[in-house]
Amino acid sequence: MISKELNAQSMCIHAGESINESRAVVQPIYQTSTFRFDSTSHGAALFAGRQEGYIYTRMGNPTIRAMEEAVATLEKGKRALGCGSGMAAVNTVFSAELSAGDHVVCSQVVYGPTMTLLNTVYKRFGVTADFVDTSDTDQVIRALKPTTRLVYIESPGNPTIELSDIQKIAHAAHNAGAVLAVDNTFLSPWFQNPLALGADIVIHSLTKFINGHADVIGGIVVVKDDETYKRYRSVLNQTGGVIDPFNAFLVHRGIKTLGLRMERHAQNGMAVARFLEAHPKIDWVRYPGLKSHPQYELGQRQHSGPGGVMAFELKGGFSAGETLLNSVEMCALAVSLGGVESLIQHPASMTHASLGKEQRLAARVTDGLIRLSVGIESCDDIIADLTQALDRIP
Repeated sequence: MISKELNAQSMCIHAGESINESRAVVQPIYQTSTFRFDSTSHGAALFAGRQEGYIYTRMGNPTIRAMEEAVATLEKGKRALGCGSGMAAVNTVFSAELSAGDHVVCSQVVYGPTMTLLNTVYKRFGVTADFVDTSDTDQVIRALKPTTRLVYIESPGNPTIELSDIQKIAHAAHNAGAVLAVDNTFLSPWFQNPLALGADIVIHSLTKFINGHADVIGGIVVVKDDETYKRYRSVLNQTGGVIDPFNAFLVHRGIKTLGLRMERHAQNGMAVARFLEAHPKIDWVRYPGLKSHPQYELGQRQHSGPGGVMAFELKGGFSAGETLLNSVEMCALAVSLGGVESLIQHPASMTHASLGKEQRLAARVTDGLIRLSVGIESCDDIIADLTQALDRIP
């Protein structure tokens, strides 16, 4: 057990390892569905919650617990809950917080399936939602109602990379008797800690930067008190959307290089954003590290680095975007983000297609919008690939 507080990079390496009882340097994979009890009284004590321990992997597992502790530590939270996907994490928050008659204020710029989940499944259960521009805190305040239970934001937002003022929105939500949940996927706990800014809940798609290698589907919810953790754990145990031990192991392994990767993502991101901003075929670029970003000053206060995801608009619209996407060679034309490889995609026809054109345009997801997740390859190679692809646009 390490007795002193470590810096962030050291915590990436060592957080969660105290769960390891085998003395292995690397946390083992406990690939088991169930755990043996010492006696009937031992089993009864575990089920009653009088004793800590493991019963069944859906309800807890040492490999999963180690990964959860690592993320909770980096997010400056109390406990975390590993989920089978990012959407399983979102659904866990909604299931734990919302009842029939409750109201949600949600970012208009948000991952498409999150909006769809509220507008379909939870709408059938009697939950209403308003989607507003949360980069304007006044719009959040005006949308709050006596029945508002949850304010849900992404910052940066997907896919337009707009920022929301977490501290001000947390204050407004709490004054209205609501809780604030923040999807922190785009910046990771390396660059941003929403709980420290007043948020109550933090969500990540582990698939993205935290794992970082495009080989895992997973999500996580981080909370800041034991009472909330117990309530959420009960919901997750019942709904069953848990992560499995092998994927938890891979995520925990990915965390060990999180700081190194995020710094390289940001370094490359700045260089690529500056290149794109100066290119004659680009209308605009949204990247938190650029002074041209509408919420640049907020970003400087709110996070310690700009991350590796940006959005940009091509002057030629959809046809220019189609040419660009079909011409890249090293950058992969694929959805998702946050891996070591650069990924490029067209939100209007891919991740946000389910919203319909009217909702997309209201969220400023235009036909010519391109989202780029900058990897950790040689920055010169990334720029060279984008250059040759842009050169093919008439």
